[in-house]
Amino acid sequence: MLPLEGLLVVAIEQAVAAPFCTARLVQAGARVIKIERAEGDFARGYDKAAKGESSYFVWLNQGKQSICLDFKSEEGAALLWKIIKKADVLIQNLSPGALQRAGFSTDELHSINERLIVCNICGYGMDGEAAQKPAYDLLVQAESGLISVSGSEQELGRIGVSVCDIGAGMTAYSGILEALLKRSISGKGEAFCVSLFDVAADWMAVPLIHAQYGHGAPKPAGLRHPSIAPYGAFKCADEKLVLISIQNEREWERLCKQALQSNGLFENSNYLSNNLRVQNRDALEKEISSLTTKLTSQELQTRLQTAKIAYGVLNEASDLKSHAAFRPHKHQNSEGKQIKLAAHPINWQNPTHQKPTKPPRIGEHTDEIIKEFE
Repeated sequence: MLPLEGLLVVAIEQAVAAPFCTARLVQAGARVIKIERAEGDFARGYDKAAKGESSYFVWLNQGKQSICLDFKSEEGAALLWKIIKKADVLIQNLSPGALQRAGFSTDELHSINERLIVCNICGYGMDGEAAQKPAYDLLVQAESGLISVSGSEQELGRIGVSVCDIGAGMTAYSGILEALLKRSISGKGEAFCVSLFDVAADWMAVPLIHAQYGHGAPKPAGLRHPSIAPYGAFKCADEKLVLISIQNEREWERLCKQALQSNGLFENSNYLSNNLRVQNRDALEKEISSLTTKLTSQELQTRLQTAKIAYGVLNEASDLKSHAAFRPHKHQNSEGKQIKLAAHPINWQNPTHQKPTKPPRIGEHTDEIIKEFE
């Protein structure tokens, strides 16, 4: 039995953040009814990479039910109220105030279902000066300062996945689980908001501390760590990059003496502590590179493994599926074409078997749901 079996979730959602949250709820056993406009969630049209369908939509909407419903109409609103009356969770990521203006304020929702948990996902909060700013992942990465500490010294760059959307979805999921625990004691639902900006701002804690109380926030460092050395990528004889991470002086000694076989590097007075190594990073990396470029990437990895030094190979996205740690799970697009993606990150000791699922076609379950909630 999955932990959230029997839970009914109403999702007035689009794009990435809320669908990520409800995808996790589905994986935990909840039933998710996805409310869509007649034209569907606009994420359906992002691309056609998933064998003719949107990669985002196929990834985030497995196992959901789709109903086309205009809750601004009298008939649509009446049906939505009937569904909400029996629901455990309502999650929405419309623009702030849109659901309330349509007649579905939190007070009204709780007046007909006091056990309902209401989760609002937004860009910059539900009220205040910034609340009405349109918010998409890249924009929030920029406004939160996340981009200012990303990329390289030569050029700023966005994080390569929709990290603010995903982070907001993860946070919303944990908030819903907390609210469910509280409801099991109080018998009453809660309402809460998760904003993409709050999530990104929380992640910016270390740069913010340095900016406010230190000597300034770290600058973009590319494949370097801003405050640890050596911690970055080094080229090998076969042109491949291997990342090396040193966390303490014991590891530094093993790297020099065992992996790189250089007592001189270890004895260099410019590298006797992490602070000194950071101060002299350019010279340090030049010396290490002069040694790694004499080794193939496999030879370097073998030495690092033997010396118990943390390392990583700079893989491409296409390499992910063949990684030794990759756990595949069979998904499908809405036409039933198989798509292999990563398995659920929560790897239960005693897993419950889950059959392959697929995302719904637009309004695929409309008639079925109307009949159920008549």
